[in-house]
Amino acid sequence: MTVQRSDLEAKLREIEGVVTDVEDQARSNAVVIGLIAGAVVVGIVAFSVWRSRHGRIRVEVFTQ
Repeated sequence: MTVQRSDLEAKLREIEGVVTDVEDQARSNAVVIGLIAGAVVVGIVAFSVWRSRHGRIRVEVFTQ
């Protein structure tokens, strides 16, 4: 059995299609992970700002 050029080209086109599908899937997953990570960072910053305002020591000075 000999391998023809057309056989190799067909197999490479098939592999290229699979790789393209996997690439698209990986990109969409990366976008979702990026959005989730961004939301977590915003949540942590908001919580730390709230916590710092909430936990401040208040000193009142009365003058006569």
